[in-house]
Amino acid sequence: MDLARYIEQTLLRPEATPADVEAHCLRAADHGLFGVCVASRFVPLARRAVASRGVRVVTVVAFPFGASPPDVKAAEARRAVADGADEVDMVMAIGDALADDFDAVEADVRAVRDATAGRVLKVILETGYLSEARIDAAARASVRAGADFVKTSTGFGPRGASVADVERLSRAVDGRAGVKASGGIRTREAALEMIRAGATRIGTSSGVEMLG
Repeated sequence: MDLARYIEQTLLRPEATPADVEAHCLRAADHGLFGVCVASRFVPLARRAVASRGVRVVTVVAFPFGASPPDVKAAEARRAVADGADEVDMVMAIGDALADDFDAVEADVRAVRDATAGRVLKVILETGYLSEARIDAAARASVRAGADFVKTSTGFGPRGASVADVERLSRAVDGRAGVKASGGIRTREAALEMIRAGATRIGTSSGVEMLG
């Protein structure tokens, strides 16, 4: 298995400097990783750093809480795409999911989908807050709204990804979307376990080390 082609090398620490982000992107490109995931303000820098290197530029929207109004999320996503993002990972409206208002969850995702036409859209569910039934419902709402992937976690929530989450998300989307496992995945074996469970992408800050 070519593990590098699954990995989005992630740097979302609030204290990351422009120099940190540039070094992060160059290192990922040097090791043939699929993509780099950076904060939206660093998208232009990341785009320049990996130009012509075959590395996807991924960014996040409404990160890490998902509490922005849908139109604000859409505006952030639209700006990220204009700046050169290939893919957008949005945090869904977690409070709406906990209130079982999945029409609102769907509308929130659809607003960002409409702003990112032609780009890959992933929806971060933050599964650590959700019951199994709500994970299923949130994943289905995301797919109805046009998401290309559902994603486990921000890495800043109550817990990271679990094999059980990935298996559940894979069943819920039933081939209609990919599954990105993210949050606390630090070893090659952990990444492979997630892939065996159904993950089609891995978000990690340890991707280069996994290849070692």
